[in-house]
Amino acid sequence: MSEAPIVVHRPSPSGGRRVTVHAQGRDEILGTAYSDHDLVVFLEAAGILDPDRVIDDPTWVEWRGGRAHQWDAA
Repeated sequence: MSEAPIVVHRPSPSGGRRVTVHAQGRDEILGTAYSDHDLVVFLEAAGILDPDRVIDDPTWVEWRGGRAHQWDAA
């Protein structure tokens, strides 16, 4: 399992990817992202500074079940 606190889960059959953040010993769902822009908005709302930079940093974000930045249906 990754140590990255943010997980972008596999693309859903209808498109989009669930985004979770691990904080204070638990996972919290931030929402379903349909684009990099959605992901950045979620991370800003979660208090991540400079989210445009962290989305490609594997110490911050783990992309599961698909390529990074892939948002279409599975």
